[in-house]
Order: sequence, then structure tokens, then C-alpha cells
Amino acid sequence: MENLGSLDAFVRVCTSRSFTETGRQLGISASAVSKAIARLEARLGVRLFHRSTRTVTLTPEGAMFLERCRRILCEVESAEAELMQTREAPRGKLRISLPSVGTVFMPKLGDFKRQYPDIELDIDYSDRLVDVIEEGFDAVIRTGPPSDSRLIARRLGTCRKVVVGSPSYFAAAGTPRRPEDLARHACLLYRYPSTGKLDVWPLGTPSGETPAIELPPSMVTNTLDPQVCFAEQGLGVACVPEIAVRAQLQRGSLVTVLDEYTTQEMVFHVLWPSSRHLSPKIRAFVDFTAEHLFAP
Repeated sequence: MENLGSLDAFVRVCTSRSFTETGRQLGISASAVSKAIARLEARLGVRLFHRSTRTVTLTPEGAMFLERCRRILCEVESAEAELMQTREAPRGKLRISLPSVGTVFMPKLGDFKRQYPDIELDIDYSDRLVDVIEEGFDAVIRTGPPSDSRLIARRLGTCRKVVVGSPSYFAAAGTPRRPEDLARHACLLYRYPSTGKLDVWPLGTPSGETPAIELPPSMVTNTLDPQVCFAEQGLGVACVPEIAVRAQLQRGSLVTVLDEYTTQEMVFHVLWPSSRHLSPKIRAFVDFTAEHLFAP
């Protein structure tokens, strides 16, 4: 700590160009500042300042040392600020973005709100690829591998996509036994908002092959809810994340088919901008989602 004090005094003298002013800032005498600098020079074995009766100027060695000292003191200051933040109660506006399937997480987010009542949630549901930093989001939940090097990612959990339809639909149209059978069914398809491409249903055979099937569209949408709604009403089959239809499967308004062909899993991550300091509100959200979002 004494060494850090000497470095602090050195940087202050560089800024003020005065032992007297530095002493005033630190609450010590100019003589004490001079002695601290002299001890630092003796330890380093170099002269850091050219001194005269009126001026104090850096030597070339002093100028080189100054930049490193500033970085060291900045790191110490950052570490202190980070520790202080851990003692602060999470509060303030938290702007987050979730995919449309994230509506199933609302009960868990309600628990988060009850646990952190001073955090104001600003929630955006969108399946488009938002620019987290440019659009000012604090954190986002997304599927697939993280691809933005400006963000930090933490894995939350996985779920598989399932092909579903209502019992009445399958009673009328027949139950598909193989992926190829879907060519004769009314398919409720999803279009990616960011690319305009239709979602490819992950129907792999037990041997690892993925059959090329042209799915006949009965409806195309760029969000999840219409797929689930139309499927429940017996208007076709949809391929959706299992967690999005967990309640419908439990009450029997939807049933799954082709389960042996839908083994591929979606991976969910929470992502937030890379920063030297993780604010208490973001830390609380990240830790909560990692612990609770995929818990039973």
C-alpha cells in the first residue's frame, strides 16, 4: 500500500507540476511529497523528475513510467468500485429482450420482480436479431451459439423442438408416422424476421440423416403465438419449442408426433455487453435466470 501511495503521489506531481499542490491534495507537506518521490526514485534506480526552484518536469524515464502508473491506479480504482457495487441493492431500469418463446418465462420473471422490487423491468419480446449495444439493452436471452464478440454469454439451459397438433386435427387428417408424411399435412410455419427465411424443422432420422421435405404452408408467421393458437384450434401442425407448449401438452389440447425424429435441442443463453463493471441490476438478472429460468 505504501508503494501505491508513492505511485499516487508521483502521478499527482506529474499532473500539478508542483510538490506543494500535491501535498495540499494529499494533506501532507511538500517536503513529505518530495521525500516520497525520492524514495521511489531510489527504489527504481532512475530519476523521474528534473527539479528546479520554479519547475518540475518529467525525465524521459518518468514519462514512460507515468503511463504505466496511470493504468495501475485505474485498475485499483476499478477494483474498489467493483467491490462497492456488490454492496449496492440492485435498482433502476433494466431493459431486456427475449424471444417470443420467452413468454413462457413470465412466471419466473414475476418471481424476479418480487425478489428485486426496485428494478424497473422494460421487456421487449422479439424474434429479430437485436443489436444489444446499439439499441441500449442491458441483457438479452437468445437461442443458438453466441456470435457477437462484444457480448458476454452464460448458458441457461436447453429444450428440444417438437411437432404438435390437436387430437381433433390428427383424428381428421391422420397421424404422421415418418417425416415424409408431413408433405400431406397443413403446416404452420415460422419465418425468421431477420432473414425472411422459413424455419427448417429439425427432423433427423435415427441414423442421423435429415430428409429433404417440402412442407406445404397453411400459415406463415414471424412469431410463435399464432402457431400455437392455430395448432390448438385444429388448423394444422407446427414445430415449436417444447417449453412453449408445456401447458397445452399437459392438458391434452396438443399432442406431439414424430418424437423419435425430433431429438435436436435448442440452447438458450443470457447475453450482456462486455464491461469492466457488471452493474448490480444486471448481475442480479444474470444470476437469477441462470439459477431459476429452466428450473422445474
